[in-house]
Amino acid sequence: MVDDENIKTTVSPFAIREGEIKTFDGKDGYVSINQIIHKINLGHISDIHFQILELVNEFEFMTSRQIYQLLVQKGVDVKSQDKLNNKLEQLVKTKILTRYFFTTEEGRGIYRIYCLEKMGKYLLTSKEIDCKWQPTDNTKTVGMIKKRLAANQIIIAYARKSSNFDSYTVKPQITAKMANKSFKPHGEVKLSKDGKGISLVFECVRREQDWTVKLVERLKLYKDFYDNFNLGDSGYQIPPQIIFVCEDDKHMIETFKEIVVNKISIDKVKFYFTTDLNQNTTTLEKSLVEFIVDETTGKYKAKNVEIKFLK
Repeated sequence: MVDDENIKTTVSPFAIREGEIKTFDGKDGYVSINQIIHKINLGHISDIHFQILELVNEFEFMTSRQIYQLLVQKGVDVKSQDKLNNKLEQLVKTKILTRYFFTTEEGRGIYRIYCLEKMGKYLLTSKEIDCKWQPTDNTKTVGMIKKRLAANQIIIAYARKSSNFDSYTVKPQITAKMANKSFKPHGEVKLSKDGKGISLVFECVRREQDWTVKLVERLKLYKDFYDNFNLGDSGYQIPPQIIFVCEDDKHMIETFKEIVVNKISIDKVKFYFTTDLNQNTTTLEKSLVEFIVDETTGKYKAKNVEIKFLK
């Protein structure tokens, strides 16, 4: 597998492409639970298959590369990406997992995504593992899926590259008090050092249809949460740091412009920005950007923020 630092692409694989659709790449037909139990009894479906299932259950949509990186991070001996791909193929053939890829008029995307199937839920619940998957989960839009994939990559990057990494939450829940509405950032990472800790919550922004409208709606919920924050709200002792994850540098500017135009400011927290490809660097301490006012021109400009805590 190519290391993150050696990936040469200039366009994020999780960016929205014009006219993009999700295409089924799983298996049709019927597989009985008795057939699957027989494979388990023969050892053809083993503990590592269940570890894969638990990850996909936790993250909802994943690429094979993401599954591989997280298994390695958790200390699972996967052998190689090819070996993992063979196991994923077994899970797809038995309809425990299913698979999709993205296509446009220009052709097929470079990766496939994996998610649960009904049989996968049966197996997880049989081991008393909480599984809230429903068949309708697999009908989510391209934009929703790519936000999930981008958030996955952020979590993986911090887990692998930050010496201060403590833990992650795939779908943290935050409550906007005045709106009386709970919502979920796309991921959370907790960092700790010398008894001090900080939570980073990630809001992944994609250039999907009506993305600016959706962004403003989310920003209003964040503002409600931060402006009315009290100790212990949503489980936080101090307000978490919000980071907007954008498709590219231009998209960071577009996202910040929407914040300014809609006059959304939060006194208690700074807005930091990053891009998908910034997670491929060797270290993350220079991966964030802040927009500040240039004292000479009076206009906003992007400034790289060096945060040692991310090292």
